[in-house]
Amino acid sequence: VQLQASGGGLVQAGGSLRLSCAASGRTFSSYAMGWFRQAPGKEREFVAAISGRGGSTYYADSVKGRFTISRDNAKNTVYLQMNSLEPKDTAVYYCAAGRVYVAVEPSQYDYWGQGTQVTVSS
Repeated sequence: VQLQASGGGLVQAGGSLRLSCAASGRTFSSYAMGWFRQAPGKEREFVAAISGRGGSTYYADSVKGRFTISRDNAKNTVYLQMNSLEPKDTAVYYCAAGRVYVAVEPSQYDYWGQGTQVTVSS
């Protein structure tokens, strides 16, 4: 599975961005998908995850109510809609795929995209 993340950019606080992650392969729906982020000098942290068919979603407390993860299995794509962005959301965002029902730990994911930079200015 190859993953290609896109949609990052520079946005002012309070603004919105939608990240996309396109996956290769014909078994996309068998993979849980997750979004993680890593700010400079910090460890990679969980943001959101969604099960293979989209029936279950999980969010980090820091983004709950502001971010929404979704997927379109017909397009082999997972999305992260980010609203009410704050400077603390500034990070490189990574998508990941794992052969599990759903997961929040990076070690449970098998494939990673290259990351897309999100910068939120105050």
